[in-house]
Amino acid sequence: MEFEETPSPVDPEVRAYVFSLVSALGGTGADENGRYILGDDALACLKDLKRWLKLYDDKANRLDVARCLAEANLVEGDLLEILGAWPEDAPDDKIRSKIALACLELLVPLTWPIEKNDMQMTVNHHRHIPYIQLAQTSYKRAVLDSQSKTILRTAVRVALPSIAIPMSERTSRDEGIIKLILYLFRNISIITTIGEGREGPTSRSAAIEAFHHQDVLALVLTICSNMGEDFNTQDVVILELLFHLLKGVSPEKLFMDKARLEKNGSQELGALLAKEKNMHRSYAKNAPSRHNRFGTMIWVKRDQPGKVSTVSGQDSLKDGQHTLSKMDQSKKWNKPKQRSREVDRANDRFDIPISLTTHASTSLRSFVEEFLDSGFNPLFNHVRRAIEREADRVLEVHIQQFFYLISWFLEAERVRRRMKQEAEKTTKNNKMTETFEPDSFALIASVLRQETFVLLNRFMQDRLDMKAWRELNACTRCFTQILLIVQDMAQSTLEDDQEIAENIQNRIFYEETTHDRVIAILRGYKDQGFAYLDTCTEFSHVFLRMLEHYSRENIDLQVRSKRRSRRKKKAAAVERGNQDAINNDDDDAVSEMEEVAEAERVSRERRFDFNRFAAKFMTQSCIDTFVAFTEFYLDLDTKQLKRAHRFFYRVAFKQELSVMLYRIDIFVLFNRMIKGPEPLDRTSPMYGEWEELVKQLIRRLVKKLQERPELAVEMLFSKISSTVFYLENGYEKQTTSSKPRAPVALEVGGSMMREEQIGVAVAVLHEQKLDAVDWVMKVLSNAASERQSWEAEAAARRTENHDEAEDVQVDSKAPSIAVFPETEERRFAMFKDAKLRLLMTLAGFERLGIDDEPDATWIVPSALTARQLHETHGIVQKHRDEPVMEYGDEDALTAEDMLRRKPTKRAPRAAYDDELSDDDDVFPDGKEDDLLFPAGGPTNTGPRTAAAALEQLKKKHRKRNKPISDIEDGVELDDETRKHRRKAREAADLEKRKKIKSAELVYDSEDDPEADKLFFEREEMRRKGHAKKVMEVLLAGMVEANGKRKSKEEVQGSGSKMKKRRVESDGDIDEDDDLQMAESSSSPRVQEISDRSESEEEDTPSSTPLEEGPEEKVLRDIPINVQFAENGGERSKGSRHGEEDGDDDEEDTLVVARSRRRNRTALVLESDSD
Repeated sequence: MEFEETPSPVDPEVRAYVFSLVSALGGTGADENGRYILGDDALACLKDLKRWLKLYDDKANRLDVARCLAEANLVEGDLLEILGAWPEDAPDDKIRSKIALACLELLVPLTWPIEKNDMQMTVNHHRHIPYIQLAQTSYKRAVLDSQSKTILRTAVRVALPSIAIPMSERTSRDEGIIKLILYLFRNISIITTIGEGREGPTSRSAAIEAFHHQDVLALVLTICSNMGEDFNTQDVVILELLFHLLKGVSPEKLFMDKARLEKNGSQELGALLAKEKNMHRSYAKNAPSRHNRFGTMIWVKRDQPGKVSTVSGQDSLKDGQHTLSKMDQSKKWNKPKQRSREVDRANDRFDIPISLTTHASTSLRSFVEEFLDSGFNPLFNHVRRAIEREADRVLEVHIQQFFYLISWFLEAERVRRRMKQEAEKTTKNNKMTETFEPDSFALIASVLRQETFVLLNRFMQDRLDMKAWRELNACTRCFTQILLIVQDMAQSTLEDDQEIAENIQNRIFYEETTHDRVIAILRGYKDQGFAYLDTCTEFSHVFLRMLEHYSRENIDLQVRSKRRSRRKKKAAAVERGNQDAINNDDDDAVSEMEEVAEAERVSRERRFDFNRFAAKFMTQSCIDTFVAFTEFYLDLDTKQLKRAHRFFYRVAFKQELSVMLYRIDIFVLFNRMIKGPEPLDRTSPMYGEWEELVKQLIRRLVKKLQERPELAVEMLFSKISSTVFYLENGYEKQTTSSKPRAPVALEVGGSMMREEQIGVAVAVLHEQKLDAVDWVMKVLSNAASERQSWEAEAAARRTENHDEAEDVQVDSKAPSIAVFPETEERRFAMFKDAKLRLLMTLAGFERLGIDDEPDATWIVPSALTARQLHETHGIVQKHRDEPVMEYGDEDALTAEDMLRRKPTKRAPRAAYDDELSDDDDVFPDGKEDDLLFPAGGPTNTGPRTAAAALEQLKKKHRKRNKPISDIEDGVELDDETRKHRRKAREAADLEKRKKIKSAELVYDSEDDPEADKLFFEREEMRRKGHAKKVMEVLLAGMVEANGKRKSKEEVQGSGSKMKKRRVESDGDIDEDDDLQMAESSSSPRVQEISDRSESEEEDTPSSTPLEEGPEEKVLRDIPINVQFAENGGERSKGSRHGEEDGDDDEEDTLVVARSRRRNRTALVLESDSD
């Protein structure tokens, strides 16, 4: 019988070369008492083996040489023997040092972890990787078990000469030797054996003890404490080594003393026994006995005909609930597993708990304490800088390890402080605590800087967007521990620590993006595992609790929120270099930019409202995350159960949104936690609180079901905001939709003809919206045809009806043509597309209605003839076929750059606007007249009669015909002087107009009707008496004029023209409020009557409306050429009620007002307009 040889997985020729080199390296002999003897060319053989590994395995992406070396037992049989043969007390030997370094150069690649994903794996890798990984486990066991040979200490001795050299004097070879030794330690810490206990030869405890006894941890402390001064590029390797030593280790258990650790172990054992007892108790209720050992099978009919389900076991006969439960347990659903997009690096997992032996815990605790005291700040500060500048040696995995180690050491520092404080309270011997300052946080200050927060927030947001959950888990742990350490600082007795904690909290809580990120992390849980679930719930719980406490202490807490800028077009114009659209001199645009900048500044910082922030956690996704966390209630400790309880309590009672918890699955979970099966342990500290919470929720549910019977159906589904509002209030929430706004009106910049402007509009729409141009052409063509038909019909009608030409002329106006959109998208574009609206406007279309009306109608106006429409259609057709995309010769502008925002007219601001400076022009558009009262208003001093108006017009003509002299004092006036005088006159005129008082702004100060009635009666009596006296004077003057002729002197004294005097009322009346009064004569009789009436008017001036009495009727018939003063129908400033005139078409009523200065001549101000 012949046996076929199994083909070798390695090329026989390669195997022969490798085995020959291993044989020539050396070996043991009987004549040397079993000692290892090096070969003659041992150093050359080591270099050849290194060359084979590098050129064959690395270059060709094969593992043949590594497998051959594993089969040849190179590590255990040769390399470790060579390293162990160098005694510690032997003097330094260069040859031995070179051979030892060559051995380490082979040992490092042979122990390097192999991590390849499915895309990188080949057939050769599938053959060799399992064998090599098993060989690496044996390598680690051999290195750690060689206590007498001290392999690791020998490696340290090889690196000591290079470490002793100052960093400025080291060569690249020295740096490589130091890094090589550190990589060996890292590889030894990475290699693990699955399923091995904490006391195995390759366990974490064995590695820590070996590192401690062979001075590896001391070397790591030395490098960490001098990082940045004597070491530079070794930070990343140290980071990896610490990560693989500390991942999965609980800082809480690490800092427990022996007595506390034994007590904790006994408590854990008791908890496990109690859990097992509860399981047996629940099982014993339905356990089989000798009376039901024969078994039972039940067939349950289903709704579908012919379909049945089977349930076995006599316990299903107990009741219907047990039957349905057993049926549910028999159901299985194989949920499809989605392929992970990222490579599952098993060596980077930090969520698997690791237990250490007592000796390993003691060694590691002493190392951690020394590291916190001396090496924490230098190492993490140096690594952070390397990450920020994106050094080549920093990989993505190093950032994850960086944040995880920060969280681990911060938690260790918190536990150490708590243990020290408890030890001070329980013991009287304080010698161990005298050297420790519990209130000093300077040992960990490097990770509490603003740079660390910036890096942490950026990395968290990136990993959240990329859905890299493991890296995000590390960042979340780090953020949580920072918050907890800041909380401890705030409770410190030192004021400096309290101020630092206050500043840190202010920086953390100031950014609203951080608040939103916390909510996004909590909402984003789906199926990332229990470790991520535990971390995200703890993060949200700590953040929410600290923010609530901080907001209570700081009532005026401000947060900065980032909003989207509305200046999208201007930002795009900056990128295109469109300075014409931005840097214009339009004052409206400048003021608008100032308002937008002010709005952005205000919107970025606002007052914080904690209730508003806490309401964001009251969503269905956040509740689902905590429900998923609570489903592990049997595995949760007291802190975790308390965390879930506080969240549900906040939802139901603090936020008063218990409706969000009214779901069948949630109440089933709560009932199972309290009533079972598998309930919470009644001896648990949280059992009573959970029981009370569930009881209150059920009580509220029953009450709400009585109020809202619809809730019985809604309990089957998740709740949205509208459903919650209805269940809480009993009616639907009223929402108002915002009215759409019209786009900004555009125009074509520059002085371009209409045809060129249409070309610009067509070119802008040509690239992406050519269909809009075609639609406009279609509308123009149809409108031109319709308008041409109407014109032909109108011409024929005029030909037939010559006699009715006038009627035809009246009806000759063409009707407008409505523009209808063909689709809903076109209708929306006619309202929102500013470029399409520009083309339609240039084409002659008009829009009816207000700007913000979406359904406004576009028409082709009747003024456009058929020929004009055909011409417009031809222009659009021309530019559609041959669009012009650039304009200009030297600095060509695109068609998009030719567009600019059409300036809009805005109401000018008042002169007393506080936002204007002293140099700003209050009315840049020259519209100050709009804010002033009209000149002909309250104190119109214009002529009242036709004769006076004619005389004033003659004066104005004489002034115009008067030659203007440009020579003053013999010197000709220049243009600058004339301009200055003109501005002075305008300023004086404007100053006078500002003083005009308006009766429309003066109101009655009293509302007593009886007092007003008495007042008007007194005024009426005085007015009639005054009018009677005036009539007597006028009649006397007429008799004297008719009885005798005046002498020449009297004529010259009185004059044919009326003398004008300026009169003032009792109040403070300005110059523009003066009234004109003409006297018929200057006789003593008139002066006497006037003086006599003056004393009567000083008490109460005449301010009531004049009524036409008998005296006025007689006065209207008197033909005297006298111009009386005009009141203008307005009340004066000093009077209580304004005097009112009759209609302007009626004759003027005589009103005489007293004058305080009788000898002053009145000035008549002429208006600019005729």
